Amino acid sequence: MWQRFALVVLTAATVLMSGCATKGPQIDVSVDSIASEGAVTKKKYILVPGTKDASAEDLQFKEFAAYVHRALVARGFVTADSIEKAEIVVYLTYGIGDPKEHLYSYSNPVFGQTGVSSSTTSATLNSYGSSGTYSGTTTYEPTYGITGYESGVGSYTTYFRFMRLDAYDLDTYRKQKKLSQTWRTTVTSTGRSGDLRLVFPVLVAGSKAYFGSNSGQKVRVILHEEDALVLEIKGVKPAQSKPKE
Repeated sequence: MWQRFALVVLTAATVLMSGCATKGPQIDVSVDSIASEGAVTKKKYILVPGTKDASAEDLQFKEFAAYVHRALVARGFVTADSIEKAEIVVYLTYGIGDPKEHLYSYSNPVFGQTGVSSSTTSATLNSYGSSGTYSGTTTYEPTYGITGYESGVGSYTTYFRFMRLDAYDLDTYRKQKKLSQTWRTTVTSTGRSGDLRLVFPVLVAGSKAYFGSNSGQKVRVILHEEDALVLEIKGVKPAQSKPKE
C-alpha cells in the first residue's frame, strides 16, 4: 500500500513537470491602453527610442523594435520610410526593476505508519496421545498516512518588467509645433524571470490587440513563451504535428 501511494505521487509530479516543460512557465501581464478620437486613422508610423540617451542603433533596441514592428504591422499600421512621410511617431520605452525577495512559510506533511488495518493468525496443533502443543503466528497489515507536519521558511525573487508605446501626431506638430498624443499602451508584468529579452516578446504579444485603441480598463492577459501569439511576434512558425499514417 505504501509503495502504491508513493508511485501515485511520483506519477502525478511527473505529469505536472512534463506539462510545464511543454510551454514553459506562464507569464501574467497587465495591459492599459488609451487612445484619442480619430487615432485609428493615423497608420503610417516611425518607431524611435523613448528612453533618455537611448539610441536607435542600440542592439537591444533593434531586437525589441523588431517585435514591436511585427505587432504594429499585424494591427494594420504601416512603417514609414522617413519621419517626413510618417503620420505618427511611436516612442518605445522598456525596462526591468530591481530584484525583490519574498519570504514565505510552509508546512509539508510527514508520511508514516498510522496503525493496523487487519491481522491474520495462522496456527499449528501437534498432538501426542492425550497431550499436544499449539503454536501460532499473527501477521499485522499496517496502514500509512500523515503522521505529522514539517514546517520551514522559503524565499523567491520577482522582477517588475514593463513596456510602453507613446504615439504622437506628427501632422499636428508640423502645423502647430506642439506634441499631441494620439494613443498610449502600457504593459507591465511581475514574475520570477529577470531576463527582459525572454519576457519582452510576451509583453508585446499580450498587448498587441490594444495598440492604437482604448482598452477601457486594465486588462489581464496570460501567455506562455511558446504560445502561438508569442511565436508570431518572434517571427517563428509554430511546429505542426505530423499527420497520422
